[in-house]
Amino acid sequence: MRTRHHRQLWAGVAAAALALVVAGCGGGSGMPGYGTGTPTEDTSTPTDDASPTEGSATFEGGTALDTAEPGGDQLLTVTDVVVEPQDGFDRVIFTLDGSGTPGWRVEYVDEALDPGKGDVVEVAGDAVLQVVVLGTAMPMDSGVEEYEGTPVVPDGAGSVEDVVYRFVFEGQTTAFVGVAGEAKPFAVSVEQDPTRLVVDVGH
Repeated sequence: MRTRHHRQLWAGVAAAALALVVAGCGGGSGMPGYGTGTPTEDTSTPTDDASPTEGSATFEGGTALDTAEPGGDQLLTVTDVVVEPQDGFDRVIFTLDGSGTPGWRVEYVDEALDPGKGDVVEVAGDAVLQVVVLGTAMPMDSGVEEYEGTPVVPDGAGSVEDVVYRFVFEGQTTAFVGVAGEAKPFAVSVEQDPTRLVVDVGH
């Protein structure tokens, strides 16, 4: 037998349930995204899947003859030759000491020929990029010891297979860069402190 107390209790439960149903149908201002017809704004940070991958850099250069005149005293001597692989290109660096500013004559040649005797120079690679550093002098004139001439075989390069140094001859210092495959675009520049002639060869 239900008492008055039981009837009041059941009435309270029913009223609470009805209130919950009404709130669910009408939406609440304290619950963003419900009952408004507008999606909740996504404030999360998207994953950057479009970032450049290693080796994807675009190299700008050309394959035609590139020249520049030397300046100053023209008493420079090459002291070191290195190859530094980069993202999208290989950097061939000729470090110089002495006085003056180097010029250059850089071009692809059919055959590597010694500038002194005209003998064929063995160079690894399918294409040969001839680098002539202008404004250089004999060590006895510049007072600087010249690079000893060991060929440079880079590790991990994408294009350059070999750099063969042929010493100074009549104010010009010649080196041959062996390039894998067909002739690749290249770009030439000069850096100071220390003085360096830089030849970048694209991959």
